[in-house]
Amino acid sequence: MQRTINTPDGRSLDVYLAGPEDGMPLLYHGGTPSSGLPYPPFVEALAQRGLRYVSWNRPGYGSSTRRPGRSVVDVVDDARSVLQLLGADRFYTLGWSGGGPHALACAARLGEGAIGAATIGGVAPYPAEGLDWMAGMGAENVEEFAAALAGPEALIGFKERAWPEFRAVTGEQLAAAFGDLIDDVDRASLSGEFPAWLAASMRAALREHYWGWFDDDLAFARPWGFALGQLRVPVHIWQGAHDRMVPFGHGEWLAAHIPTACPHLLADQGHLTLAVDSLPQILDELLATSRGQGGPGAASLG
Repeated sequence: MQRTINTPDGRSLDVYLAGPEDGMPLLYHGGTPSSGLPYPPFVEALAQRGLRYVSWNRPGYGSSTRRPGRSVVDVVDDARSVLQLLGADRFYTLGWSGGGPHALACAARLGEGAIGAATIGGVAPYPAEGLDWMAGMGAENVEEFAAALAGPEALIGFKERAWPEFRAVTGEQLAAAFGDLIDDVDRASLSGEFPAWLAASMRAALREHYWGWFDDDLAFARPWGFALGQLRVPVHIWQGAHDRMVPFGHGEWLAAHIPTACPHLLADQGHLTLAVDSLPQILDELLATSRGQGGPGAASLG
């Protein structure tokens, strides 16, 4: 189900809900650029575990009102609005790629509401002491982040070139569109219904403009607005060594700097394969560490 809600500051948000209405909410934060469009196998895996899929388009994506100058921590305001819509005060949160920092923000700043969090190929802060942020990135992401660091004018130039391709991309075109961002491991995952969904999610995000993508990039290039030390719930860090979108070093850095990190640093996985092959395991690990914190299955997992 998709609906539009209004936020206290007068913006609108595209919200996506799927799965059991009485399920524990899992707040899903998509990558950059993407929408909250549900992936059916993910929704099914959540439902099997008593979880409800909850997502929304970040400001500037789809029809969600743009919030110029937003920082990563600003996602917390929108999460509060969505949780109020659901009448929920407890949740899990999971972020893939550029959604990773946004999941961490929700886990850090929404008090005791968060039960547990996970990132899949999640981005590390910039700058991050001891991390060569762009080492191991594919050429397209090096160009994109360099433009973000150079400033809005350079980044607009990049978006003007890239937006027409990704706002119309199909599943069959994704491998070529990703170019140097994937190796043979990730390329092999672009089969079945996954690439069709991923392309549809990008098209939904970029159908009106590239401002959500633009604002995500600028938010990653400056302080996130919260401290990783504020995280008090288990945070599962999933990272593959074949990841050329968000290199392995990002996962290693997050695992070393989040006080409650549960690292899953895998030599045989990439950025896409984790999302395709490991979702059931990711969810099971997330639920297993919720014992005593009120999550689904807390009693039976004891």
